[in-house]
Amino acid sequence: MKIYTIGFTKKSAEVFFGKLRASGARRLIDTRLNNVSQLAGFTKRDDLQFFLKEICGMEYVHLPELAPTQDMLDEYKKNKGDWLVYERKFLDLISKRQVENAISRDVVENSCLLCSEEKPQHCHRRLVAEYLQSRWEGIEVIHIV
Repeated sequence: MKIYTIGFTKKSAEVFFGKLRASGARRLIDTRLNNVSQLAGFTKRDDLQFFLKEICGMEYVHLPELAPTQDMLDEYKKNKGDWLVYERKFLDLISKRQVENAISRDVVENSCLLCSEEKPQHCHRRLVAEYLQSRWEGIEVIHIV
């Protein structure tokens, strides 16, 4: 079972959708808390759902239970918080949510986790993928950069 991850920041629509199509993923799972912001450009929920279907033949699913809380985001982004503190809090949050039980493995299989960060190093999509990998057997995580 493969779980892909991708961020849209610093990618043109051509690059973003080209990489998604080439990955072989069958579904995009939006892990953002806010997926309708004007700052999201071509990745606003309704536009993204249309583009994924038309360009990549992919499904779109929004799973806010895989997103951090607004307070966590504000503390890290707006207040320039410490990554290790954010990581610990986020992992505690998804553990309390028991996302490995709340979300069907079938939904995640061969899907791509989306968030805004350009690279996975300081991104919650990587944390979600690694968390699931530690709880489910046979998971390969592939970061699309």
